[in-house]
Amino acid sequence: MSIIPLKGRRVAIIGGGGFIGHNLALHLKSEGADVHVIDGLEVNNFLSLMGNKDSVPFPQMMLQVVQERIDLLRAAEIPLHIQDARDYHALSQLLTHVNPQVIVHLAAVSHANRSNKNPYFTFDHSLRTLENALDWSRGRLEHFIFLSSSMVYGNFKTPVVNEETVCEPLGIYGALKYGAEKIIIAYNQVFKLPYTIIRPSALYGERCVSRRVGQIFIENALMGQPIKMSNGGAEALDFTYIGDLVDGITKCIKNTNSHNEVFNLTYGSARSVFDMSEIIKEHFPGIPVQNEERDNLMPERGTLDVDKARRLIGYEPSWSLDRGYPKYIAWYKDMFARLNAGKNKASA
Repeated sequence: MSIIPLKGRRVAIIGGGGFIGHNLALHLKSEGADVHVIDGLEVNNFLSLMGNKDSVPFPQMMLQVVQERIDLLRAAEIPLHIQDARDYHALSQLLTHVNPQVIVHLAAVSHANRSNKNPYFTFDHSLRTLENALDWSRGRLEHFIFLSSSMVYGNFKTPVVNEETVCEPLGIYGALKYGAEKIIIAYNQVFKLPYTIIRPSALYGERCVSRRVGQIFIENALMGQPIKMSNGGAEALDFTYIGDLVDGITKCIKNTNSHNEVFNLTYGSARSVFDMSEIIKEHFPGIPVQNEERDNLMPERGTLDVDKARRLIGYEPSWSLDRGYPKYIAWYKDMFARLNAGKNKASA
């Protein structure tokens, strides 16, 4: 094992204007890394929200969330390079200019339902961007980190899965993530490119616009709409607060034990959707609950074993759902209040 100092280390985050990326950039910068964010701001970001291409229910609220990301990056003096990663030559020129030692690749369509509805868009913004980044990296980069997904496992056949569990992805999103993993491993086999593949699960936290279940619950509660669950919320997910994932990725960057490994980086203990709904009801008393039909292309999941990450890189998740979700709710309430205050001021 070798610990690599983070201070001054050049890290490029492709797709870094998104939920995971900007939170990671802020944390790495706080630890002294030389961080550069590369993002076209098109997928699940400014350009899509301005025209509401994804038909999100509250586009103005989401635009405020994305603006807050940009403001935080600017305040931290983190360069934001607005560049479409599908453009091979432009991305290559930019990476040559930045000359990173580490690339964290996040450029992708971040929602399974959207992937299944629009496969071409998903492949274009996920596999093409990945190939462009990999091609620049061979023979140059010290470490390539890729964010995969718990969706690669498909339907969990046991309550707990680890990194050795056979992957049988369900639907376009999971298949694409698993295919990307195989491409990255092949680049290591052919070009000796050091990599780390990370599999998160059921993320939630500040400044997410990806319409994950935790976000949808809060938005519906804020707008006085019912929260909706299938099967009474019996399904269990390994809900993971963004702070734990960011800490795990940081440990991967700092520790050579992460090289050429696949890690589950989650809280490491599944909770039911019903449990999440009970926390929501504590903060929004009287909110109604409705049952809805389950999406058959969403695999039945559970706990992801994090013992490998704990053993090799010292990963110790600390944000239980009971601790992390109320923090997320409080942030959302504050942001919603600021948005309404701005509207009232404008109309006065």
